[in-house]
Amino acid sequence: MFIPQSYSLAVVLCIVTMLCWGSWGNTQKLSGKSWRFELFYWDYVIGILLFSLLLGFTLGSSGTQGRSFAADIGQAESANIFRAIAGGIIFNASNILLVAAMAIAGMALAFPVGVGIALALGVIINYIFTPKGDPVILFAGVALIVTAIVIDAVAYKKHSVSQQKVSGKGILLSVSAGVLMALFYRFVASSMATDFVNPEPGKLTPYGAVFFFALGVLASNFLFNYLIMKKPFEGKPLSFSDYRKGSAGVHLTGILGGVIWNLGMSMSILASGKAGFAISYGLGQGATLIAALWGVFIWKEFRGASKMVNTLISLMFIAYLAGLILLVIAGK
Repeated sequence: MFIPQSYSLAVVLCIVTMLCWGSWGNTQKLSGKSWRFELFYWDYVIGILLFSLLLGFTLGSSGTQGRSFAADIGQAESANIFRAIAGGIIFNASNILLVAAMAIAGMALAFPVGVGIALALGVIINYIFTPKGDPVILFAGVALIVTAIVIDAVAYKKHSVSQQKVSGKGILLSVSAGVLMALFYRFVASSMATDFVNPEPGKLTPYGAVFFFALGVLASNFLFNYLIMKKPFEGKPLSFSDYRKGSAGVHLTGILGGVIWNLGMSMSILASGKAGFAISYGLGQGATLIAALWGVFIWKEFRGASKMVNTLISLMFIAYLAGLILLVIAGK
């Protein structure tokens, strides 16, 4: 299977993760205002599972190092399979809340608050279990990112008040999503071998872990998303007949969103072998910066903002970028 051989390559993979995790939300925007996020999410989950299989039977089955994808999932112990699946279940709960927050409050608010909280808590949790990297520099980077989150929340509140559309529900959903999202990566990491080249028996390699993670996402979606369809955060209840009304283009857009997200997840897990789980996760969650760029400059979610709000947004970008740079330095 393909395994990164250097820290530099691991950082490149983390940048890919950052771009993917920060960009997949655009597919929810592109699917159309009339296509509710609950319906979009079914296709998104299908995309996550399909990509896990595609990657497993390509990169996960090539080369001479490690175990092949089929052999890996065949020898895995049930406890490790459960951990990876549990990671998928926790992620799905958090991500549904995040997508709901995006639909209500926009990408420029949902990502910096939700994913920013996930980044800060997730780095701490993963570092406690697998300490790797300079802790002083690492947590200084986290502190800058938390500062960026606070600045973004203040900017959103000021802009929303001026537009008379403050969304307390959007902020609450973003915070809830962030807390849950901080936990999922640790479960997947605990299912994996510490050495990808010579993996321990019973443990999973990155490709097997991502596959079982995707199964957890799919299985839990029949509970979580079904409940949200019947008891939506906003709008009328939905049924599966509403899902069938979507065009091929709408469904493919949702699947593409899942593929993009899981490409990021897979690269992050692969990078963790050289970078460590805390740094790999933290850098990937720099997605917040990418999503905020999309929200501000492409979707114009801060259109008509005051000079004060624009200054705060600029400070948010500077603080977030500085924090990400420190995360990279911490791993050297």
